[in-house]
Amino acid sequence: MDHLQNVKKILNIAIQEGASDLLISVNHPPVIRITGQLVPLMKEKKITPEDSKDFAFSILNEAQKNKLLTEKEIDFSYDFDGKARFRVNIFFQRNSISLALRFIPPKVKTIEELSLPAILHEFANKSQGLVLITGASGQGKSTTLASLIDEINHTKAVHIVTVEDPIEYIYSPDRAIIEQREVSIDTHSFANALKSVFRQNPDVIMVGEMRDLETISTTITAAETGHLVFATLHTNSAAQSIHRMIDVFPSDQQNQIRFQLAGSLLGVVSQRLIPRISGGFIPVCEVMICNTAVANLIRENKNHEIPAVIETSMHEGMVSLNRALSDLVRRKEISLKDSIDYSLNPSELKNLLR
Repeated sequence: MDHLQNVKKILNIAIQEGASDLLISVNHPPVIRITGQLVPLMKEKKITPEDSKDFAFSILNEAQKNKLLTEKEIDFSYDFDGKARFRVNIFFQRNSISLALRFIPPKVKTIEELSLPAILHEFANKSQGLVLITGASGQGKSTTLASLIDEINHTKAVHIVTVEDPIEYIYSPDRAIIEQREVSIDTHSFANALKSVFRQNPDVIMVGEMRDLETISTTITAAETGHLVFATLHTNSAAQSIHRMIDVFPSDQQNQIRFQLAGSLLGVVSQRLIPRISGGFIPVCEVMICNTAVANLIRENKNHEIPAVIETSMHEGMVSLNRALSDLVRRKEISLKDSIDYSLNPSELKNLLR
């Protein structure tokens, strides 16, 4: 069996088994992740250094091979015979090659299909401002972003420009014109893409990840200048997200950034995926809407008071993490143990569940 046929065989198994991830690592058989658990494909032989190299090189083009060998790691998306797409990271460890492939579902799901809070529809209906989708790696941020972008695609005649690394979901154009730019293929960096995006006449901008001061600064400017901007951050709460964005800037600029952010931020959705009792995962979200009270706290550098505003603003659509967790426990969607494990304030959660 040639290398590509072996790769196709393993990818087909991953798809058929409903895996979210596939790991190729030397001295192990291929391993898939199903509902969070790693499952070795025991019928497959253990991977040798030559096997992992052949697997990697069979899905890389020449430019990507050169980049991997030069930089020792590479991120890209891979279309598997039109059947499925994978986000792929290939890297060196102990002088051999390893691969981590994340399955990207072919269909972009709606907010309802993802069990996300209905208030997210309101963010998709806005015409300008900044919406942050935050959470750790692998917690569904890209999927939530895709849902919001696709809702706009089906409901508004607008121009959408995305900047991603790599491109994950592919949209089928409907009412919107959607242009997806991939870092290192269509643009050199997030910062470069955002510098030129203003000349591309967008209504909606999606920033796959805010990694540096320049990207964050341009993202805030885009939201201030009449664009609807969606972006992600690797943070665990709304208050932490605001602190992270401001803290990136030199101290003499932070006050100005607080005022800019207070004026342009629409809201923050901080999410994590929790095992569902019936199988699979369900997102649990803290939702902060930047109302007058939150905007004042941002300006006054009182981010630590934001959770209290979220807790007392349920009537506006805000959702605290503990409220979301307690609701899922009561609906028997998640276990009590998991709710406590994922809570940032377990004692408060226990009081809510009494």
